[in-house]
Amino acid sequence: MAVMVGEALSRPGGRTAAVRSAVLTATEDALIYRGFAGIDLPEVAEAAGVGKTTVYRRWGSPQALVADLLTDMATQSVSASDTGDLRTDLHANAALVVRTLRHRRQGPLFSALIAASTHDDGTKHALATFYDRRVDEWSTCVTSAINRGDIPRDTDCGAVIRHLSAPLYYQFLTTTCPLADRDVERTVNSTMASVAAEVFSSGPR
Repeated sequence: MAVMVGEALSRPGGRTAAVRSAVLTATEDALIYRGFAGIDLPEVAEAAGVGKTTVYRRWGSPQALVADLLTDMATQSVSASDTGDLRTDLHANAALVVRTLRHRRQGPLFSALIAASTHDDGTKHALATFYDRRVDEWSTCVTSAINRGDIPRDTDCGAVIRHLSAPLYYQFLTTTCPLADRDVERTVNSTMASVAAEVFSSGPR
């Protein structure tokens, strides 16, 4: 589930959009440097250069800020690849996940979001919604492979995408070993082998 967004998000629009952009950037900073517990609405407002009443009126809670941030991230995320070759598309997805998690800002941001989701139900729901959306978007390349007749028709498209990303997130969260290009190749090879073995098929084996 590739998720990379720009180095500095471009959120076009007028005054309202500019306020939202500044507040969400300040929310990112709070998550990266202090974690979910460090999201203080008055401090976010001060860092964003907006009034406290604006932040309280529009968002009202750290959970609402995080949910809006994830909505914005989903909108800004890199589009899915659908080249006509499943291996190429899965490689693009896995490579994008690795670039995201190795990124000096986005890696710590996702680490903070995942950590927060383990003890805050609102963040857990918002993060699940974010990943559901990204999995759905990237599943289109698997659907295309089915339509071409390249893989079994009963292949679970979402399961393929989650299987591709899972080892990368596991390594990112549970080890100190940085993700590398070889990890992209390993997870793509594993996923393609599983697809060929009909591991993601729902019919009788």
